[in-house]
Amino acid sequence: MSPRPENSPGARPESRPAPSAGPRLNARAAWYVLLFVLGALVGTAGSFVQSAWFPGGLILALLATAGVFYGGLRATGTQLGVVAAGAGWLVAIVLLSFGRAEGDGAFGGGVAEMIYLLGGMAIAVICATLPRLAPPAP
Repeated sequence: MSPRPENSPGARPESRPAPSAGPRLNARAAWYVLLFVLGALVGTAGSFVQSAWFPGGLILALLATAGVFYGGLRATGTQLGVVAAGAGWLVAIVLLSFGRAEGDGAFGGGVAEMIYLLGGMAIAVICATLPRLAPPAP
C-alpha cells in the first residue's frame, strides 16, 4: 500500500497537542490580583500623604497613583491592568472616606482631597485610554 498524500480526503492529520493557555491565564490572573493589592496600598498611602505635606504630598500621591496605573498597563499589556489597579485604589479611597464611628476619617473635605480623588480618577482614565505598544519583532 502506498501512503496517502496529506491533502487527500482520507488522510489523517498529524495529531499535535493544543497549546495550553492555563499557565498564561494563571500568570495574568496573578498580575491582576497583585495590581489590585498594589492599587489599594497606593490609595491608602496617598490618602494620608496628600494631606500631610501639602502641596508636595499631593503631588507625590498623584505621581505614585500614575505609576501604579501605568505600570499595570505595561505589566499586563491590557487596559484590564489599569482597571485592576484602579479598582484597588478606588476601594481603598472609598473605605477611608467613610471614617469611623468616633468621627475621625482620612479625608477632611478640603481642596487637596478633592484634587486627589478627581486627579486619581482622571489619571486612571488617561492610562486606560493610552495606545498599547506593539510587541517587539523577533
